[in-house]
Amino acid sequence: MPRKSVCKALAVSAGLIISMVFSPEPSGSSLASDNSCFGLQVVDEQTGAGIPLVELSTVNGIRHVTDNAGWIAWQEPGLMNTEVFWTVSGPGIERASDGFGYRGFRAVTTPGTMAVIKVKSTNIASRLGRLTGQGIYGHSERLGRPCPVPNRMGPAVMGQDSAQGALFDDKIFWLWGDTSQARYPLGNFHTTSAWTERSAHPEQGLNYAYLLAPDNPHLLRKMLPLDRPGVVWMFGLLSLQDAETRQSRLFAGFTRQKGLVPPDERGIAEFDLRAGQFHIAAPVPLEQEWPMPGGQAVRVSTGQADHFYFCRPFAQVRVPARPASILNWQEYEMFRFDAETDSWAWQTAAAPTTQLDEEHLLNSGKMTPGQARYRLTDAGTGKPVQVHGASIQWNEFRQKFVMIALQKGDEKSPSWLGEIWYAESEQITGPWGPAVKVASHPGQTYYNPLHLAFFDREAGRIIYFEGTYTREFSGTPVGTPRYDYNQLMYRLDLSDARLAPAQE
Repeated sequence: MPRKSVCKALAVSAGLIISMVFSPEPSGSSLASDNSCFGLQVVDEQTGAGIPLVELSTVNGIRHVTDNAGWIAWQEPGLMNTEVFWTVSGPGIERASDGFGYRGFRAVTTPGTMAVIKVKSTNIASRLGRLTGQGIYGHSERLGRPCPVPNRMGPAVMGQDSAQGALFDDKIFWLWGDTSQARYPLGNFHTTSAWTERSAHPEQGLNYAYLLAPDNPHLLRKMLPLDRPGVVWMFGLLSLQDAETRQSRLFAGFTRQKGLVPPDERGIAEFDLRAGQFHIAAPVPLEQEWPMPGGQAVRVSTGQADHFYFCRPFAQVRVPARPASILNWQEYEMFRFDAETDSWAWQTAAAPTTQLDEEHLLNSGKMTPGQARYRLTDAGTGKPVQVHGASIQWNEFRQKFVMIALQKGDEKSPSWLGEIWYAESEQITGPWGPAVKVASHPGQTYYNPLHLAFFDREAGRIIYFEGTYTREFSGTPVGTPRYDYNQLMYRLDLSDARLAPAQE
């Protein structure tokens, strides 16, 4: 087969059948092409970029999902050298229907050739693909296409929940919650960690160096091993330099609990660089839910103050950016509206005012609309957006704080926990105004979004965010192969004119 790609379009059946002679692009990270396969690539009709997470299904229900580069390596006994029709579907994409209402594509499956399927992207944010799990470029590898990251990272990690990331010197330190492995669904439920290079480009994927068990390289290291029953979840990951020792330190809040029930233990943990694990540095009284690291952490420094804020989901908790303060739950402040003084204030005595609390205050007349901070609304319809989780960061391009927010939906929403919104504010505490939806995941869940601010490009014009993509909590009975229960990343261009209603 020649080194250069040779493309030949065959106009068959109203242009639905497209066949191309396929030759793999040279790449040091890809394998030789499997010439027994027929290649299919789903691409954006405007940009030509491959689109991950697009499902192709045959008339008899054979189901394949594109990899991070938009490829599928087709090799099906009885359906080679045959004209095949695939229904094309997936979140955030659209393909025109034919005269009978079918939205699909047809091609002759000649081994060693390929076909391109063009679709329209309907999300404002561009889906870049999975960050975790096995076979990120699985189809690409079979076709001899470039594989920017290995298809197997660490000890056969299959799924990872709820990412946290923080800069630590010249690297990025990562935390995930429940992690499944090929050897058994219950892989590591005491938090998993990895390192990546700070210089990594997110659009090429992230090659995680997982922390492994010291006595067994086939197991993931338990980052906070406790000899008490329950899973260990960690949130509010933050890094700072100790002013006295000049050493970088990592902290996070943790809970130990028996599933989605109130925790049996909570506290603040610190990373021991030598041991490569966290240890409990400061227990927090079980009844104290708020005064500790949680949600996504963001540091805000001004001439007068330096704090870490914790988005739970709004920036409702903060603590001075000093190790001693981080370890003292009594120094954490909560942002609360006091109806008696008719004002917002940071205080340590009571829980923060939540979005639901604010709604009750407004309905009772104890707060005026002008005092509200969390009245996030759909810029198009004016309908309220109830926020379940969010990540907030300062953005240089916009010169404002920007929020990537997960909506808590209702029966009219495309998904209960899968709609992602963008909003802005002059202050980290709000008020947050009109919002624009940037990504939708109908019938699926996409929770705990994380804005990867350390990867911002072009002075913040291009930002990246990830979240946990899964069928859990959605009511959908079957998960998406390879993607289910993994981290899915998007790119968002803040100069996109479609975001203008949220930027006024």
